Amino acid sequence: MIKIFKSATMILFTLALMSCGGKEAVNNRVPQELSGAGATFPLPYYNVVFEEFAQQYGDAVAYGGIGSGGGVRNLRDKVVDFAGSDAYLSDKEQAEMAPVIHVPTCMGAVVLAYNLEGVDSLNLSGELIADIFSGKITKWNDERLSALNPDVTLPSESIIPVYRSDGSGTTFVFTDYLTKVSADWASSFGVGKSVNFPVGQAAKGNPGVASVISQTKNSIGYVGSEYAFAQGISYAKIRNQCGEMIEPTAASISAAASGEIPADLRTSITNSDAPGAYPISTFTWIIIYKEQDYSGRSMNLAMATVEMLQFILSDEIQQITSEVDYAPLPTKVKELSLRNLSTVTYNGEVLLH
Repeated sequence: MIKIFKSATMILFTLALMSCGGKEAVNNRVPQELSGAGATFPLPYYNVVFEEFAQQYGDAVAYGGIGSGGGVRNLRDKVVDFAGSDAYLSDKEQAEMAPVIHVPTCMGAVVLAYNLEGVDSLNLSGELIADIFSGKITKWNDERLSALNPDVTLPSESIIPVYRSDGSGTTFVFTDYLTKVSADWASSFGVGKSVNFPVGQAAKGNPGVASVISQTKNSIGYVGSEYAFAQGISYAKIRNQCGEMIEPTAASISAAASGEIPADLRTSITNSDAPGAYPISTFTWIIIYKEQDYSGRSMNLAMATVEMLQFILSDEIQQITSEVDYAPLPTKVKELSLRNLSTVTYNGEVLLH
């Protein structure tokens, strides 16, 4: 493992030097208290970003890592200002809500973290991962696993898969990948924020899955890469479409986003066919209503919401993504996001001019 994890304290200190005193009220508005909820996948990044936004703009941001499904439900019920989600809304979900926009905030990876005594390197393929989580491969020394890891002595122990118990964008990304690489998985389980895993142990949130893996010998689970990096848990290299064994890095995650990106920014980049791409890469999004005048919200609160997203898309903030084990957004994604933000309104009036 070659990642170096830097503490949020160090990142905040660096940003404080960059901000040179920050700002008070923006556009002569009163500082606001923003609330959001959703994905745990980007939580370490958001902790840094929202703290710096508060220092520079004076707006407090409270964010609850309750899982992507919970965040979207809260936004649908109009009890939060924004939702964090690792899964973009489907056409059906969008039809059940007022119009929304999706704003990618960074890129990340879902890794297969494992706890195997004496095993410092593990190679996996999509087909093998699907068969492990569907219960078809039950022993670590299964001949197919051994064939992909000829230089590793795998134990004759039972595999303990670990998966999410809550509605999770990480689960959506993981199962989206599995449906692309395994016809059996696609027909038996499919893709979703919640899936009926037939074997293994459930845990809540990325922190919960990472904790179970770190404490459970012979386990393997899917988790946001930053949690594996932070806790020093081993994670596998995964064979991509080009036949390369790839580990998640800023470069390999960014390579997965080299294809076409739709204007509404709802896209999956799992199982990319780009050389050097890590195959379980993803965007993570903040979702807001296009019309910000709802549930008694003020113009100032609407402006603070949009300015927070502009702040996240800024070069200043994007350049720290890799310091907390994520990857920055491609230029074309930032440009599309800013264009979409320019359509956000309050009582029909465009907020950005």
